[in-house]
Amino acid sequence: MRSNRYIGLLLLVCSATMVAQPRLRTPEIYIGLHGGASASTILFKPEVPNMTPITQACVLGANGGLVFRYAKHKCCAVQVELNYQHRGWREHSSDGTYSRELHYIELPLLMNINFGSDRWRGFFNLGPQIGYCLKDNGGKGLQISSETDHYATQIDHLFDWGAAAGLGFYYRSRNAGLYQMEVRYNFSLGGIYGTQLIDHFNMASPMDLSVNLAWMLEIKKKNKTKPL
Repeated sequence: MRSNRYIGLLLLVCSATMVAQPRLRTPEIYIGLHGGASASTILFKPEVPNMTPITQACVLGANGGLVFRYAKHKCCAVQVELNYQHRGWREHSSDGTYSRELHYIELPLLMNINFGSDRWRGFFNLGPQIGYCLKDNGGKGLQISSETDHYATQIDHLFDWGAAAGLGFYYRSRNAGLYQMEVRYNFSLGGIYGTQLIDHFNMASPMDLSVNLAWMLEIKKKNKTKPL
């Protein structure tokens, strides 16, 4: 499948970049929390007329979760997260509004490329992610047109996979951990509805843009002292 090729290519690029970086004397391990706000929508093909413009089709929500960061190389790290993500879309017309909200748990596996000084560093995140829809509200508001007739009571595919890319910076304090800010874009390579020839849509991919803040503490190994 084409989506599997995209994910495989991402993993290959991440692995090759990491191997090329110089190693640190002592690996860095951080664990912490992050959260923020997001704007999400669904890319439908054929298009749903009542979803344009994009600013009216977006659903605002929150996201957050746990962060694990492991760095064995100077300018490259692995960042794994376990997140809650609020997604959905909205349609407007003169007859009313139709909105749909989806609640996901997601697991991104990201390569973190960073640059700058020891304290302040910019970074770029890139990698695949998988997710599962925990809750689907089934749609709210008026059934504004016949375009909504093909929306099932529940979505067809609860499991999701896709790619994530982020840009940001972090500050490493002396004793209070690492503070990080990131703008991230997520795009699903799967779909919430069936996309076979017999289905209405040939693409139904969630996508969202989020702004997140994170705080992480470094886990340091204790120095072992030999008995006299």
